[in-house]
Amino acid sequence: MTVAFIFPGQGSQYVGMGAKLYETSETARQIYHAAGKVLGFDVAQLCHQGPADRLNRTEYTQPAILTTSVAAWTLVKEKGLSASMLAGHSLGEYTALVAAGSLAFSDAVALVQKRGRYMQEAVPAGVGAMAAVLGLDRTAVEAICEAASVHGVVSTANINSPVQIVIGGERRAVEAAMALAKERGAKRIIPLAVSVPSHCALMKPAAERLARDLSGVTLRPLQIPIVTNVDAAPITSGDSAKTALVGQLAAPVLWVDSVQRMVQDGITTFVEIGPGTVLSGLVKRIAKDVTICHVEDPDSLEATLRELAA
Repeated sequence: MTVAFIFPGQGSQYVGMGAKLYETSETARQIYHAAGKVLGFDVAQLCHQGPADRLNRTEYTQPAILTTSVAAWTLVKEKGLSASMLAGHSLGEYTALVAAGSLAFSDAVALVQKRGRYMQEAVPAGVGAMAAVLGLDRTAVEAICEAASVHGVVSTANINSPVQIVIGGERRAVEAAMALAKERGAKRIIPLAVSVPSHCALMKPAAERLARDLSGVTLRPLQIPIVTNVDAAPITSGDSAKTALVGQLAAPVLWVDSVQRMVQDGITTFVEIGPGTVLSGLVKRIAKDVTICHVEDPDSLEATLRELAA
């Protein structure tokens, strides 16, 4: 059994996430309190009690998910479970860097709050949009985006599974791409309730601002390789990690390629650590013969430990 830990990104949040971790673990409580000291608000209260509209604002969502994921990871670590590789979906790459011993947790929560703010400020409200296209492959969706780009910026944003691809960009162009996708046989097209069109060219100003912040942060050599979103290739150096974090903001998340690379490198078990099971569902569609577990509370931790022991 060769294990990879994978960490979720934006969209996995829900009011109540991490509450059971907080109730049952002093270590988890310390993680939430540490995040609150850095950010200047009660992260535990936001995660556990909401309100949902604040939790769903990008600059709050990102540190909230990261904190909950790190709290869950510390419990996994305390149980002696280790991984040979790591990966995170978009925001989750920051959690992976904390787990790899490269990025200090205090730096991570500060960075992702700024990242969320920069993303929000890069595109005025109502200008951008995202949609999930189901039932068409990557080549077909890329061709649709190219055709629709006469209306503005639109491109693939998340290659989530072989037939679930998220597109993002300027609203008019995204809507044109959605109409084309329907014409060309997409099974379903789902407009996403997001305030920011992530992982497209509109995020370049945010990436430039983030690069300046990252230049002042120390990223140590990684103790565990991370397969990056931007290249779907393993990295082990702090400089490579900085390049990947800046690059991923305006480039598509190559999740299919990342999972396939990990399987190719011998991973047989994926453990999703953090709120929800979004990534578990995606891995199931990408790699048929792997074991998939998740940890977000004490019950799922015990279930995962039993599964891995078996």
